[in-house]
Amino acid sequence: MNTTWVIVFVIALVAGAVIGYFLRQLQIERDLRRRRSEANRLVEDAEAKAREIELKARDKAISIRDEAEAEFTRRRAELSKEDDRLQRRRAEIDQRLEHIEKRDQQLNKRQSSIDKRANELEKRHAETLVELERVSSMTQEEAKAQLLEEVEQEARGDMVRIIRQIEEEAQVEGERRARELIADAIQRVASEHVSEITVSVVSLPSDDMKGRIIGRNGRNIRAFEQAAGVDVVVDDTPEAVTISCFDPVRREVARRSMDKLVLDGRIHPAQIEKVVDQMVHEVDRVIVEEGERAAFEAGVPGLHPEIIKKLGRLKFRTSYGQNQLAHAVETAQLAGVIAAELGADVESAKAGGLLHDLGKAMDHEVEGTHAAIGADFCKRYGVNPSVVNIIGAHHHETEQDSVEAVIVEAADAISGARPGARRESLEQYIKRIRALEEVANSFSGVSQSYALQAGREIRVIVQPEDIDDLEATRLARSVAKKIEEGMQYPGQIKVTVIRETRSIDYAK
Repeated sequence: MNTTWVIVFVIALVAGAVIGYFLRQLQIERDLRRRRSEANRLVEDAEAKAREIELKARDKAISIRDEAEAEFTRRRAELSKEDDRLQRRRAEIDQRLEHIEKRDQQLNKRQSSIDKRANELEKRHAETLVELERVSSMTQEEAKAQLLEEVEQEARGDMVRIIRQIEEEAQVEGERRARELIADAIQRVASEHVSEITVSVVSLPSDDMKGRIIGRNGRNIRAFEQAAGVDVVVDDTPEAVTISCFDPVRREVARRSMDKLVLDGRIHPAQIEKVVDQMVHEVDRVIVEEGERAAFEAGVPGLHPEIIKKLGRLKFRTSYGQNQLAHAVETAQLAGVIAAELGADVESAKAGGLLHDLGKAMDHEVEGTHAAIGADFCKRYGVNPSVVNIIGAHHHETEQDSVEAVIVEAADAISGARPGARRESLEQYIKRIRALEEVANSFSGVSQSYALQAGREIRVIVQPEDIDDLEATRLARSVAKKIEEGMQYPGQIKVTVIRETRSIDYAK
């Protein structure tokens, strides 16, 4: 019974498999027919689109061909017109060539006649030259040289006259405008003449005080000199002692200390050291106060504290009897006024004028010129580069990069050239006058030179056979330029070149 069911089950499975196979085959055939029909439809659509594209392409080709034919026709017409125009131009050119050939033939005839006349003129010119040489007893080269010399002399005279006229006009106008500008600047500043000098002389109530200053076996004076770093000179000057030191600040500390010791009356080494220490702090405070006051009066805010300290040290420094701090403030004020009138940078001019001599507060401590020392110091503490250039270039040790540098140089000269502002020693005066004459005598053709008006004018006498009028004008300019480059002086120096010609004969 079980076997029968197995057989039936197997038969049923086989029959189901066969039926499923046939059903799948029918499904596959149905799919194939559907896909074929869809493919046929796609092919028909593609053929229809291809026909449509072909028709459009034919229409486009036909339109392009029509346009090309129209363009060809238009171009052919234009070429035809251009050809006609060229034909007309060619005919005109042929006519002009014929006309030019005729004129050329006429010119050739005229040229031949001109050549004949030129030959005749050359022959007559040669005969004339020979006759002139015979009459004047001079060759052609000699006559030409004499004529050129006369023309050159006349031209040089005209040049001298024109140069002098231009220089006079420029000098008159420049002096007028400069006088107005400088007078206005000086009037606005209107500071008093600086005539004070630093003299480290301490007055004593009596000559008995000298013995107390010296002390037993000189212990007091040695303690004072060691503590203050100065030399104390006790001589026969009645009721006074002199303090000597190259450092003006130390000299001021010593002077104040000596005044206080003399006033107190208690003079011994311990008291000396105490008083000197007090005066050092007092002078440092005064230096800062004076530096701040100078910056305020000059209108230059925002300076570094170290620059303020160095600026205050100028309070105790003098040059030719002029206080350097007052000179710095006055220079800053003058530079500010001039810069405002000229439309320059007023702030840079004021700062450069105030700090231009800052190096003089350190020139006894650092090697170099005060301009270079001051410029390096200000650069180290963040001063504007334009102001640093003004400081370093106010004596032309470096190139001046701005108009403010020229203004500060002029303000410095104005401040130092005020009547009574500076005093000059006899030795320095003689040295400057001698150097001025040596500069003038160094030029060739100079016979003598004289410095006049306290060195404000130099008169140069030249040899007339070596230097003419034009060269004399150039010589004056060269001497002035060499003085500017090689000398330092307040104000300006007038250079006058004198050329005198004398004709001498004797009646026998």
